Amino acid sequence: MAPSPAVSTNPAPLFNWLNHRAAGVLAHPTSLPSAFGVGAFDAAATALLEFLSASGIKYWQVCPLGPTGYGDSPYQCFSSFAGNPYLVDLAPLAAAGLLTTEQLQSLRALDTDHVDFGALYRLKLPLLFAAHATWAKNPKRVLPYGDFAGFRAQQSAWLDGYSLFSALKDHFGGRPWWEWPAEVRSLANSAESPLREKVAARAEAYAFIQYLFFAQWTQVRARAAKLGISIIGDTPIFTAIDSADVWASPHLFQLDPATARPTFVAGVPPDYFSADGQLWGNPLYRWPVHAAEGYAWWIARLRANFALCDVVRIDHFRGFDSYWSIPASAPTARTGTWQPGPGLDFFHAVRAAMPHAKLIAEDLGELAPSVVALRDATGLPGMAILQFAFGGDAKNLYLPHNHRTNSVVYPGTHDNDTTLGWYATTDEKSRDHVRRYLRVSGREVGWDFIRSAYDSVANLAVIPLQDLMSLGSGARFNTPGKSQDNWTWRYRAEQLRALHENSASYLRELAELSGRDGLPLTVPTET
Repeated sequence: MAPSPAVSTNPAPLFNWLNHRAAGVLAHPTSLPSAFGVGAFDAAATALLEFLSASGIKYWQVCPLGPTGYGDSPYQCFSSFAGNPYLVDLAPLAAAGLLTTEQLQSLRALDTDHVDFGALYRLKLPLLFAAHATWAKNPKRVLPYGDFAGFRAQQSAWLDGYSLFSALKDHFGGRPWWEWPAEVRSLANSAESPLREKVAARAEAYAFIQYLFFAQWTQVRARAAKLGISIIGDTPIFTAIDSADVWASPHLFQLDPATARPTFVAGVPPDYFSADGQLWGNPLYRWPVHAAEGYAWWIARLRANFALCDVVRIDHFRGFDSYWSIPASAPTARTGTWQPGPGLDFFHAVRAAMPHAKLIAEDLGELAPSVVALRDATGLPGMAILQFAFGGDAKNLYLPHNHRTNSVVYPGTHDNDTTLGWYATTDEKSRDHVRRYLRVSGREVGWDFIRSAYDSVANLAVIPLQDLMSLGSGARFNTPGKSQDNWTWRYRAEQLRALHENSASYLRELAELSGRDGLPLTVPTET
């Protein structure tokens, strides 16, 4: 008698959505071309989507879309729920009579190759407030964005707090919330404060700007869906300390009740890349409180992300297993301890609330076995970075022959140099490894990495737009640890047109040859 087949004792993973092969492009909307100093939800977004469609590319990945603060990082936002006002397209507002063409002239003088966030703060934000002021004089004016009052009611759970926070921040000259008077030092405290009425008009303006953002992004997303393109969003695991999130829900964070300042902060310990580690400074969560509330805040946050995107990448996934806790007074990240995160319990709660959630785990860096076990138990696809693959031995997990099907492969991410920039500056041992492993000369290493990503067994391959455009280090989007001049890169409209004309058909052929058609995978049956 033949032995019975073995029965697996491992429970099925919680999520199992990446059951197809496809390609994507990584490009944050601020990098789109425009005449007004920063990318926006305008015709340039449509042009990018049409290029993706012509190239057989099924995903557009963006960085977090929230309102950026000090340092201009989309990973340090004033809110986990709100949208970035800088991305609002002003042209429809002028067409609707909310702005004049003369008012837009100041923005036309801004750099077309890089984003000057300081100039946008001085020039673009006032125009958005001016548009609201014009609308407020005639609130019955019909805009192509639906009912403002209905939007406020629908989004009130987060919008009321964010709008009040932003208005109060302006009222107090931009000072952080913990320096405000006690009567408004939290959302709960502000309930009876006369300052609410004093800043009510400003708060309404902030809500109106969010109304514009969400309406315009909805139009972009509808266009993407019509072309068969899904949007991959991004949520940082931590929030900024000076944010509406912490101000509205301080009990969810490790804060000193007397000072409202963090007791411990986030970061990562020293490693091969940084002798002092990385001191991020974000407040840490009080995970037992989140668990007692059924992770309601996190579930609301993810629901908000999925209202904007089809797939959400969770940054620093390992923090759900264990996180590096650094005393708030420590000068570097050297002084810290590993503390347990919420683990699989968190993802059970997410699955109960959103059983069909499509999440990606950013699982880069040195991972303890428990992190790998958590990722596998969730069933979430992890990430592989080709720039991290070379210079070592054949056991490097980022080498294509070690890739997993349930993963996303990138030549590099927003935190890496472009592939051409990396190859030009890396050591000769790594360059030699690239040439021998890929059997290439290295003269077209950017496209060599693109082809390798497409050929990988990883079900999803995402290519930074800079690599498709064969750009060097000058097009790098972010350098971790560098405090200035990040997040500013933009491309020109003619660069995308050239890419569309010269490479779209080749990319479509790559997708066809590597089976990246976005269709569910099937197991061939014997005939």
